[in-house]
Amino acid sequence: MQHLLIDACGWAAVIDSGMNFDIELGKVLGKPEILLLPKVLEELEALDTQRPRAKKLLLGMLKGKTTQIEANDDSGGHTDDQILDLACENGWVVLTVDVQLKRRLFEAGTPVLEVTKGKRLHLLEGL
Repeated sequence: MQHLLIDACGWAAVIDSGMNFDIELGKVLGKPEILLLPKVLEELEALDTQRPRAKKLLLGMLKGKTTQIEANDDSGGHTDDQILDLACENGWVVLTVDVQLKRRLFEAGTPVLEVTKGKRLHLLEGL
């Protein structure tokens, strides 16, 4: 089974695009297990409080779709480090639009799922 690790900016981009996440995800990855780190959820909760009601991040829906996982003890305290460590160790795809994180993932040979301007998901598997 494919696994997808969610980054905060990736989820925000999905919501802001207005896409049907389940349909788009199915086209690209089928039915992966969607994984969420506590630090990513914390970032999303903080971001959600700053957004107007019409732009909320649908965190209840996200929690219902995901399995929460813990970071490795030695992966550090920064969210990007935790995502990179888990994705590389397990061969997981990462949903992100963060340019710095994408660069680090590409350098490590880890696939990235990104949101395109056409309300689509696109899988990038290398530079």
